[in-house]
Amino acid sequence: MILTVGNTKGGTGKTTLAVQLAISRARAGRDVLLVDGDSQGSAQTAMAVRAEAARQPAVACVQFAEGRVLRDQVRHQAGKYQDVLIDAGGRDSGALRAALLLTDILLVPFLPRSVDVWALSDIATLVEEARAVRDGLTALAVLNAADPGDNRDNLEAAEALADFPQLTLLDAPIRRRKAFSNATGQGMSVDELAPVDAKASAELAALISKVLSLAYATNGNGG
Repeated sequence: MILTVGNTKGGTGKTTLAVQLAISRARAGRDVLLVDGDSQGSAQTAMAVRAEAARQPAVACVQFAEGRVLRDQVRHQAGKYQDVLIDAGGRDSGALRAALLLTDILLVPFLPRSVDVWALSDIATLVEEARAVRDGLTALAVLNAADPGDNRDNLEAAEALADFPQLTLLDAPIRRRKAFSNATGQGMSVDELAPVDAKASAELAALISKVLSLAYATNGNGG
């Protein structure tokens, strides 16, 4: 499975989600490659922190921020891994466009704020363009850093997604919890923190479960 976490808007928590997904899949026994497609290299930094602390399982991480290089290298290396996760930078970049031509699933995190919802039009357009030249691209939107509970902002943001038929809302919101940023900064999954934030752990598990169910149903490769 190739999964890309991407959005043309920055600040939506893409890297945090990509790191959490990569480590969780590795902890589930999968052979994982995390591709940092952002020139800032935050995902690679998180994995370097993990490696320096000798945490197991290790997660292979490479950085390809240029579109052509990312495309060629992912095609070359994908067969060596069970899961490839791509953290695409928060802008309309060559790396993001290359990832859209390779990935089975695009996961688009967005915040429950008007400006974030409006910005979905750009990634929706890129998805439409990618689908015009390839088959098999599943594009999912997930509320990230959502407010506690089912408040009005969360509900209105979810409802507004109806304006973008290119994206399917994934009913697995990630709430605004310090555990996610704290764990990522240490190169850890929220499941590895002590003490474990049970709510954060449950939200991550629900997200992974729904993504994998769709991957298996669509491509038969969810694992």
